[in-house]
Amino acid sequence: MNNKVHHIGIAVTDLKKSLKRWESVFQFQASEIEEVIERGVRVAYLDIPGGSAVELIEPLEEGTPVDRFLKQRGEGIHHICLEVEDIDKAIRDLKNKGIEFVSEKPAKGAGGSRIVFLRPQNINGVLIELKETGSLKLESNTEFKG
Repeated sequence: MNNKVHHIGIAVTDLKKSLKRWESVFQFQASEIEEVIERGVRVAYLDIPGGSAVELIEPLEEGTPVDRFLKQRGEGIHHICLEVEDIDKAIRDLKNKGIEFVSEKPAKGAGGSRIVFLRPQNINGVLIELKETGSLKLESNTEFKG
C-alpha cells in the first residue's frame, strides 16, 4: 500500500446544500454528483490542494449503511479512504496481519473504482476504505453540475 489518503468521507443529509457550503467556505472545486447505486449513495468530491479530497456522501434511500450512520450519529466523518495500487494484494496482506473486513470482496465504488472497507474495530473505531484507482484520478477544475 502506498498509504496516501485519497479522501475523507463525510456523511451528509443534503448533498447539494453541503457542496455549496464547502465551496463557499473553502473555495474547493467540486466534481459532478455521481450516484453509486451498488452502494446506495450519491457522492461528490471536493479537491483539496495537495492531492487529497473530501467526499460528501448522501444516502439514496432509507436503510442503507450511510442512512443508518446519519440516523445514529448525524452528519460527520464517515470514513478515511486510503489509495492502493492493487486492492487484491492489499486485502491478502492485511488478512495476514489479522485485519477483518466488512466484506473481503472488492465492490464497485465511485468513478468505477474498486473498494473494500476494513471493520472499524481494527483501527481505533475508524472505518477505513481501501480504493484501487488504477488510472482513475480526481480531476482538477471539474465543474459541479448540481
